[in-house]
Amino acid sequence: MNGADAPFDEMREPTGEVRPAYAAYGRWLDEQNPGWLKRKHLEAEGVFRRTGITFNVYGEDAAEERLIPFDMVPRIVSASEWRRLSRGIEQRVRALNAFIHDLYHRQEIIRAGRVPERLFRDNAAWLPNMVGFTPPGGVYTHIVGIDLVRTGPDDFFVLEDNARTPSGVSYMLENRETMMAMFPDLFTRVGVETVSDYPTRLARSLAACAPPATTGKPVVAVLTPGIYNSAYYEHAFLADQMGAELVEGSDLRVVGGRVAMRTTGGYQPIDVLYRRVDDEYLDALTFNPDSVLGVPGIMDVYRAGGITIANAPGTGVADDKAVYSFMPEIVEFYTGEKPLLPNVETFRCADPDSLKYVLDNLAQLVVKEVHGSGGYGMLVGPAASRRELAAFRRKLIARPENYIAQPTLALSTCPVFTRKGLAPRHVDLRPYVLVSPNTIDITPGGLTRVALKPGSLVVNSSQGGGTKDTWVLKD
Repeated sequence: MNGADAPFDEMREPTGEVRPAYAAYGRWLDEQNPGWLKRKHLEAEGVFRRTGITFNVYGEDAAEERLIPFDMVPRIVSASEWRRLSRGIEQRVRALNAFIHDLYHRQEIIRAGRVPERLFRDNAAWLPNMVGFTPPGGVYTHIVGIDLVRTGPDDFFVLEDNARTPSGVSYMLENRETMMAMFPDLFTRVGVETVSDYPTRLARSLAACAPPATTGKPVVAVLTPGIYNSAYYEHAFLADQMGAELVEGSDLRVVGGRVAMRTTGGYQPIDVLYRRVDDEYLDALTFNPDSVLGVPGIMDVYRAGGITIANAPGTGVADDKAVYSFMPEIVEFYTGEKPLLPNVETFRCADPDSLKYVLDNLAQLVVKEVHGSGGYGMLVGPAASRRELAAFRRKLIARPENYIAQPTLALSTCPVFTRKGLAPRHVDLRPYVLVSPNTIDITPGGLTRVALKPGSLVVNSSQGGGTKDTWVLKD
């Protein structure tokens, strides 16, 4: 692959010169002894193992916890690039929240013919229980993760919207803490925006969404499915960092029209519940009657104004990849503006002409399930075998409405530390957004996920990807 065809290298120009955003870091790196850097690389792995930053992979032995690989070369974004990204992220999050409200109320966007009714009619994440109800403060998407990819100096695209329960923020925080512990002198030479105050900002944002029944300082708790959940580490970490209680369904009950948690002094009402339990398991009286993970009756309390649930039940309708394909229309409908951050070109396989194109070009496309996540249920055409292509072709023909397809992008690369020195690997970025009634707060940075296998485009940790510290430079 020649220089003209190579993916965009975020650190170096095609001539080999270091780009301005990496200039200070590049000078520091040149001064370091290669042997010392190798020792620091091993030290970082040890830090993560001692801290317990692990995750379980669905379908594997729950007792086998896997370490998410951490790469110690930071991903650096300039202040001007971040300002541009922030404007586009804020615009998109406002549109997402307005879209979800509209779907559960007058459905003006459907009446206007801008999106088809099947977007919610055939969507399992759309909850009839939420029709006509507005959450406290009008906020549905309290915490949002917008996945971004880059293909050139000024070319950023939204790859995915995570409006249900975006994960990974604990790794953003631990990556920064690890980097600051290992290279304190580096942070005196490079001005980097802080991310360590995210838990404080999260607690403040959630408290600002307290329901009408709140008296005094809002009580915030984190609801986890328990220790066997793949993201349990993050649930416990965030509760601890926020100074909130970590609770399971068995710790909660409805008392006097409020959801209350068991304490040594009796049951205490909760005002805001940051839940990491899926809608289906949230209330056995409303959804899955066999669920023991949620709180029987919580939906009645919610609709009566007795608690705020973050994110709101039913927000998963916006995570759907078929909805994603309509996001340009959704942004324009609710903001009156063209999207500042474009989508990746997307083919809706439910459309016969699009399906024909996808089937004819399957080996060049990435195909995803509309309800899929975590890198599961997808096909990366250029990396697939003939057998995999044939199997996916059968799936597409059988259930075309279950899939969308996108071109294989030349994702930008950042260097990672290997035994042979620095080597380019493909990356994406998940900034985290906090939404309260009067504020949209975007943490300056986010989680950079990196495809550690040479040439791979799959960055998900469940598929062998790793993470990096993400630096947004100060002006």
